[in-house]
Amino acid sequence: MDRGHSPGRSRALGLWAAAGLAGAAAFAILHAFQPPSADAFLLCPLRRLLGIPCPGCGMTRALAHLAKGEWRAAVALHPLAPLLAAELALGWMAAGLAAAGWLGTRWRAWLPDVLGAHAALFVALWAGRLATGTWPR
Repeated sequence: MDRGHSPGRSRALGLWAAAGLAGAAAFAILHAFQPPSADAFLLCPLRRLLGIPCPGCGMTRALAHLAKGEWRAAVALHPLAPLLAAELALGWMAAGLAAAGWLGTRWRAWLPDVLGAHAALFVALWAGRLATGTWPR
């Protein structure tokens, strides 16, 4: 059987394409989204219940600003927004290469380390913002 036309590979490529379409739709929605003030737009359960922001507070508004090309506003809301956007794009591309059979499985071995480092970076930024009171309003 030809490796390029196996049912598993076709399904993986279909899922990859669906994820790409979902990402494009999310980008379009974020581009059209006009972020209101934090008081009017409070989805964060931690902030709503305890009055403190979560490590991702400001990320939706920051990604909306990134979708419009407003880098300064995005970084002011959440400094890790450009990194997260780049990681999402690179992860999507890597998944596509893996689904097509062009990327082996070795990358999966270091993926938990990358995700752990990213989580640690989020928590460190969160702790710093809590300590200084500089989270987005």
